[in-house]
Amino acid sequence: MKFQTLELAYATGIAIITLNGPEKRNALNYQLLDELLRALDEIEPSDALVMILTGAGKAFCAGMDLEELKTLTGKSHEENVEDSRRMARIFRRLYDFPKPTIAAVNGAAIAGGTGLATMCDFTLAVPEAKFGYTEVRIGFVPAIVSSILVWQVGHKIARDLLLTGRIADAGEAHRLGLVNEIVQPENLMTRAHALASQLMENSPSSLRLTKKLVNGFISAQLDQQIKQAIEENAGIRQTTDFREGVNSFLEKRKPRWSDK
Repeated sequence: MKFQTLELAYATGIAIITLNGPEKRNALNYQLLDELLRALDEIEPSDALVMILTGAGKAFCAGMDLEELKTLTGKSHEENVEDSRRMARIFRRLYDFPKPTIAAVNGAAIAGGTGLATMCDFTLAVPEAKFGYTEVRIGFVPAIVSSILVWQVGHKIARDLLLTGRIADAGEAHRLGLVNEIVQPENLMTRAHALASQLMENSPSSLRLTKKLVNGFISAQLDQQIKQAIEENAGIRQTTDFREGVNSFLEKRKPRWSDK
């Protein structure tokens, strides 16, 4: 299967997905999201037992591509709902993927990029990595990722990260539980492979069933929360503040909020 926005490689029981748009800091666009789903569909029936997700260049994923961002303010409610469903599908697919997943965060992981790292079972990060759910700063609602983030770090920390939209460095992300380990850049992929090898010493069926069991504890609540999140994510895009947030971001100026 050929991909244009990412690379998929295999190495003795491990599948490695590399987001491959370093000139745009691996920013998300709908082609990349669709190809990421296709890559996961290819990996699931393969002989790979563990999946590693990383980025090419100096960033992991810098959030939404500016060209995609420019199109959002002109979309209908129905188009926004479908866009939200697409994002929910990739996040939920990654979260529920039956094989263990490792995010090897090689640099900035912002907005949707932080979301991708959040969905993986393990997150390794270089000291220079940055994390931020920055959606509120441009009039978005971090709806899809919030439903899982609350379960991972608790309400108090989730509210801090989601409501401020601030950037956390790797050290703080580790303290908050967003990152499992901080690894020097030259050792990042080596450590990811070592972790994958450790996981592969265990029974594949036990790993799969353990993930299914743990995810099942919140599956019903998550279904309802993501359904609500899709509506909230689409609804905010019809507001004046959303259009102002996007335009001010693209024009590199401070937004003038109207609360409408």
